[in-house]
Amino acid sequence: MTSHEQKLPTVNTPSELWKHHPDEHDYPAADSYLSLCFDSETAKKLSHDLRKAPIELHKAKDLLRSAELPLLSLEDPSVKRDLAKVVEGVKLAPVLIVRGNLLKGLKTVIADGYHRTCASYHLSENESIPCAIIDHP
Repeated sequence: MTSHEQKLPTVNTPSELWKHHPDEHDYPAADSYLSLCFDSETAKKLSHDLRKAPIELHKAKDLLRSAELPLLSLEDPSVKRDLAKVVEGVKLAPVLIVRGNLLKGLKTVIADGYHRTCASYHLSENESIPCAIIDHP
């Protein structure tokens, strides 16, 4: 193995990687990000709605494509941190998503969990990620 290669953990099911509910600190992080994408009133409403959102499973590759976001490298510090958690057996929090609308030209917004999504993709692009998901306003 060269210095650029990293041994990634092997996981078999989403339940090995993911918690059932987002972490409490993820909601203020989502609000902070959403306040850059929407006016503050809309951002607060979306953050509030995410707290009540149902959990759905979506593949890492599909989340990145629908959000039109690049895959972050294994060298990204937050991706490394999330992969280290997986190696240590610490489960990751579900990601917080505002669903896009292709007919309206609205891309999906990963309000919180972009790094976790990329870490999961590095383990398997087909990994199903639990997402608290709401519709675009």
